[in-house]
Amino acid sequence: MATRSDRTMPAMEDTTPLQAFRRVCNLRMLAGVYYFCLLYAISRALSWYGEGDGGLADALFDLIRFSRQCLLTGLSLLVMVALAEALLAGRRWKLPAALTVQALAVGLGAALGTLLRYVVASLDDPSNKLMPGWVISTIALWALLGGMAYALLLVSRAQREGRDELARLFREREALKTQQTEAQLSALNAQIEPHFLFNTLANVKRLYETQPERGRDMLVALIAYLRAALPGMRRHESTLADELDLVRHYLAILQMRMGERLSFGIAVPPELLGARLPTLVLPTLVENAIKHGLSPLPGGGRIEIRAGHGADGSLTVEVSDNGQGFGTASGGAGVGLANTRARLAARFGDTAALELEAVQPHGVVARVRLPAEALA
Repeated sequence: MATRSDRTMPAMEDTTPLQAFRRVCNLRMLAGVYYFCLLYAISRALSWYGEGDGGLADALFDLIRFSRQCLLTGLSLLVMVALAEALLAGRRWKLPAALTVQALAVGLGAALGTLLRYVVASLDDPSNKLMPGWVISTIALWALLGGMAYALLLVSRAQREGRDELARLFREREALKTQQTEAQLSALNAQIEPHFLFNTLANVKRLYETQPERGRDMLVALIAYLRAALPGMRRHESTLADELDLVRHYLAILQMRMGERLSFGIAVPPELLGARLPTLVLPTLVENAIKHGLSPLPGGGRIEIRAGHGADGSLTVEVSDNGQGFGTASGGAGVGLANTRARLAARFGDTAALELEAVQPHGVVARVRLPAEALA
């Protein structure tokens, strides 16, 4: 267990002795010393003026003389404290040793200032004698004042450094949260992309086996789709306009396979096309609607994609179908939908949601709710 004597003062490792000296001995601190000495001298001069028989001129003379003496002591203390800070900078000191250096600086500053006051006073009055009682009381008074000022300086610095450290830790925490979110989105994207692409390639393969000419046409369309989709697949975010373009390509490919069994409509106001959302959200919902809603039906069905404002300024995007509705094979817990929910949560937290709702007489609506910040 570390004893009190084993404790160390925090090292100002990024501060050179010259920088530490200037942190104490600068214009702002000089102005503070001058202001304090002037107020102290004014208070003393007023007390002398009330007690003495001299006039206003004598009081002003006493004010100037005492201001000069106080300023000499204050500046001596300031310089000695600055030298102590320079000595302590850049290294770790045992706590008792550091406190000793600081106490000696205050004591020497008070003693030096008192000596200078006597020398200057002797120049004005050569008969002035050095009185031991005056020396001791003056050194004690200014050592007390200097020690209090030094303590306030150290406390103020510790508070400022503490605030700076908290701000730095907060920035690091926010940066780590951003990195974590990006890592989550990358991992979820890595799961969705093969899921989405493999299903599409399976459709191409099936059509190639039955109708080679149409299979080649679909392959060309798929290449065009991938050429448009792949550059953005590694991005964490997309716009609603980009998502709709991918959906149009995807549905065009599926229409080549399903023919009249598939129709679709898109109704999105132009002012919402710039809304931001995680990539592949719409294609995943459309693919889920076709796979579980329309494909099992001999007559297929229709898909409608709509977007609009919510009452609270939020954004709502819907993918609805008139397929078979909720079945035993799918209740909204598939890989694509689970990853979509996770991606929405990673990007917007609990302010975004994916909801599935049954449509009468049959069909499903997949509704994505996004906060107003998605439109910013």
